[in-house]
Amino acid sequence: MAAAPSAALRRRRLLRGADAAGAVTLDGAPQVVLCDNDYLGLARDPRLAEAMRAAAQRHGAGAAASPLVTGYTDAHQELEEALAAFTGRERALVFAAGYLANLGAVQALAGRGDVIVEDRRNHASLIDAARAARARCCRYRHADAGHAAELMRARGARLLLTDGVFSMDGDEAPVAELARAAAAAGALLLCDDAHGLGVLGAHGGGLLEEAGLGAAEAPLLIGTLGKAFGAQGGFAAGPAELIEELLQRARTYTYCTALAPPLAAAAAAGVRLARDEPERRARLRRNIDHFRRGAAERGVALLPSRSAIQPLVLGAPEAALAAAAALARRGLAVRAIRPPTVPAGTARLRIALSARHRRAELDRLLDALAALPPAKIAE
Repeated sequence: MAAAPSAALRRRRLLRGADAAGAVTLDGAPQVVLCDNDYLGLARDPRLAEAMRAAAQRHGAGAAASPLVTGYTDAHQELEEALAAFTGRERALVFAAGYLANLGAVQALAGRGDVIVEDRRNHASLIDAARAARARCCRYRHADAGHAAELMRARGARLLLTDGVFSMDGDEAPVAELARAAAAAGALLLCDDAHGLGVLGAHGGGLLEEAGLGAAEAPLLIGTLGKAFGAQGGFAAGPAELIEELLQRARTYTYCTALAPPLAAAAAAGVRLARDEPERRARLRRNIDHFRRGAAERGVALLPSRSAIQPLVLGAPEAALAAAAALARRGLAVRAIRPPTVPAGTARLRIALSARHRRAELDRLLDALAALPPAKIAE
């Protein structure tokens, strides 16, 4: 007999009926989704769906092979060219997932005996990539470029790994300082800017664009196609010679079926729309500003963040779960994030804003957060 569900176990919820405005049902209940990563509101844009349909008619549903066998199509080529142009890099390489891009890139560039230095709050894919490379890994204090520089000098690091925007806190790596430290130590900087691309920067190029860092200063940029670009997959972008090395040596590229061509076509459409419709970024920025201003007015203590990720730390897992359940009863979908995803004592609601959100929806959420019992919003 199956055990009864436990509040300690993570549980999936069945989503139905999503439309372009984000109206859904979760487990049969109408909900406004305020926790996904569709930052520019492109995931349900009909133009992406049409690009998928057209590519499926040309290529079928799946790639059927690795990109180095027969899985590389004109849809992938178009996507890589669009990503290189969007990020201002010479070349891009598309992987089936952002997780696989990090695993493949790190394993291609470092191995047994090499030293990797990384932020202790990096995404799991970067942590797992360093472990899988069998390198010696040193983790520096979160967002502390001085500590990173000290470790690189002392250990002779080959790679420096960091998120751009951190996925659970919404804060940012000091990328300019890290770039200088990596250059001084002779290490290669890899920045995974999954949550900054499309959102930050004058043209949506992310945290590196905003900091004025090109491929010379930040050689390897990793990104995802499943967040601001509204599709699925991942990529690496950088100098042509470095990307060729990944193509030749990244095991998660060589030995993995390529991203499905319809998804590649949808992602290329998403990249074009992120480039051509800057009003989406402007609308997202207005939503972030409105939400943070409203939270301050209501005494809701968010973590400092200018990104789309707006966390409310509640402390105990039980408090976060109770708060998420209270919001769900009001038709607001925000997930509770608990250890081990975040450090012990920092369970939270991870609120994620989108250009698709209406002002009235944000106000509903703000009022619901302010109505939580005081103990639920105190760490």
